[in-house]
Amino acid sequence: MIRYVNLDDADRSALRTLTASVLARYGSSSAPELFDDLPSQGHRLPSSLVKELQEFRAGETASALVVRGVPVGDDRIGPTPQHWHDVPRDTEAEAHAVFLLLASAHLGDVFGWSTLQGGRLVHDVLPMPGQEESQSGHGTVELAWHTEDGFHPYRCDYLMLLGLRNHDAVPTVVASVDDVELTDGQRAVLSEPRFLIRPDTLQLKNAQQLTEHQGTAHSIHLMEDDPEPCAVLFGHPEQPYLRIDPEFMSALPGDGEATEALDALCRELQRNLVDVPLSAGDLLVVDNFKAVHGRSAFKARFDGTDRWLKKVVVTRDLRKSRTHRRTARERVLI
Repeated sequence: MIRYVNLDDADRSALRTLTASVLARYGSSSAPELFDDLPSQGHRLPSSLVKELQEFRAGETASALVVRGVPVGDDRIGPTPQHWHDVPRDTEAEAHAVFLLLASAHLGDVFGWSTLQGGRLVHDVLPMPGQEESQSGHGTVELAWHTEDGFHPYRCDYLMLLGLRNHDAVPTVVASVDDVELTDGQRAVLSEPRFLIRPDTLQLKNAQQLTEHQGTAHSIHLMEDDPEPCAVLFGHPEQPYLRIDPEFMSALPGDGEATEALDALCRELQRNLVDVPLSAGDLLVVDNFKAVHGRSAFKARFDGTDRWLKKVVVTRDLRKSRTHRRTARERVLI
């Protein structure tokens, strides 16, 4: 189930004022002081939005939340960059990154990966020349649906995407585990640790670049070489959570029953896919334990008008990843 919410004019006006004020105070969406203050600053958001985010987190009645009407001006964010490291910091796009962070405070803690976008905590999802065929936010081929970073034990609880530009209405796709129809036997098999999920190609490539001169393997390479068997369904048996990435996973070798159960689940998720084209000002929050997401294929022009989203990932428990962070305050997993 996807819940849709529309901001009214008063909320939109309040958001413009708030994000401009917060950006003026901290100077950047990457300021460490801003992250320290997110719990208090986040409560300055319109109360109606705060209530929706908190209910989404606590109630788990929806697998995704779409908030429409965040004030985004196409003429004030600058052209869509051709690389994430070329994103300007002097346009209104920076204020939208601040909004995303403020909203995240009602779900948990934003974190990042040393292997993705240089460890930045706010990512830019945009097509990049030469990356058209990649299974990532920078490709233009169909991005197969998946659990975000499903291979990793410290994957996010929530994925947040804010549309800045999408003139071609390229849809994000979402499917919920709540909507699948499986037999009791299939559910039982999927709830057992009979499956292997390996890191995606981009994570592996960047991990190699980070460690190639250190003489030691990155933890992500260890997950590639020796993945730990896991269950696909877990949690409450009647309302299970989900962990799946068909492009990078399989049943244990020789386990035909597990392969058949996984195929059945994949068919059901495919059957229940919903298109969610994120227009400018649309915020999509995906419960990464209850839904998969992907993206339809599109043609990039590389003329400054291509699809552009801001993205953050959020955990309900940052402490559990302490062994992968240099300090307790650090938010980037190494």
